[in-house]
Amino acid sequence: MPRALILAGLLLASAAPAAPARAADACDALAARVIRVTGASLAGRAGSGAVFRAQDAERLSLDCRAPARITLASRDREPPRAYFALVGLAARALTGADAAYAETLALTLHQDSLLADAPRRGATGPVLMLCETGPRIDALAGDLTVCRLARTGRGVSPIRSKG
Repeated sequence: MPRALILAGLLLASAAPAAPARAADACDALAARVIRVTGASLAGRAGSGAVFRAQDAERLSLDCRAPARITLASRDREPPRAYFALVGLAARALTGADAAYAETLALTLHQDSLLADAPRRGATGPVLMLCETGPRIDALAGDLTVCRLARTGRGVSPIRSKG
């Protein structure tokens, strides 16, 4: 076998384990940013995900798989304003979006979802958001308000409505 092919194979083999390590480091950094910006505390971290404890949401979770996404949930059909402020802060942590604009978008989408009885989607700057209200039959059963955040880009929506 030519020496160049052997060398190329060794280089590829040695680089492969570094990719998961870089992804884990990037997810750790993003989780740390979520904690710093939102004031939430880490409840658990496994693989490409992290779950946080936050005073103003029943659920705050991060999925680091590309594109990274944050899910926030409340048991209330009409959560207090602090929930939407937390959505804005989560958008800032995830994408660098203006927290006030993201909070306003979350409030608007939530109200539109209540009126239409259907999920509503919108974007502000670098963040794509989907908010929905109503009973659920998925993993978020019991939560009546759910907002999902992701980075905008490439014309493909990384956010899907379930339930």
